[in-house]
Amino acid sequence: MRKSALLLMIACAAGVSMARAEGPARGAAGAHPIAQRILAADVNGDGMISREEAASLPMLARHFDDVDANRDGFISRDELRAAFMKRAVAHLRRVDSDGDGRISRAEAEAGAPRLAAHFDKIDGDGDGFITREEMKAAMQKIHAARAPK
Repeated sequence: MRKSALLLMIACAAGVSMARAEGPARGAAGAHPIAQRILAADVNGDGMISREEAASLPMLARHFDDVDANRDGFISRDELRAAFMKRAVAHLRRVDSDGDGRISRAEAEAGAPRLAAHFDKIDGDGDGFITREEMKAAMQKIHAARAPK
């Protein structure tokens, strides 16, 4: 599995509430298949992924120590979200090939096809560039849509 697949896995996990105490996390049926696998890995339902539970997800197991920021032997929802954000920011910096702090349509098409597919939705002011603020607004919109109602 490539690095982008790990990014997708972490992204899906970050958007899913692992804490079963908060409810069924959009019900596993409403979550992305990778997020469903992460939820299923939480065998004891404590809202955390232990090293043993992560063993069922080889890429997460391989990067367990990178994601477990506080080194307590468990991966929390917040740690998954932080790992996703760190990787997403690094990826977007690589996509921003001219280093101007914004992503043009051409940069998105060349380095982030999935971003390019949603370019017009994210480019809130329609100026042909995605800024950090527009990306943040798009992420907030996604998280709001995923929030349990």
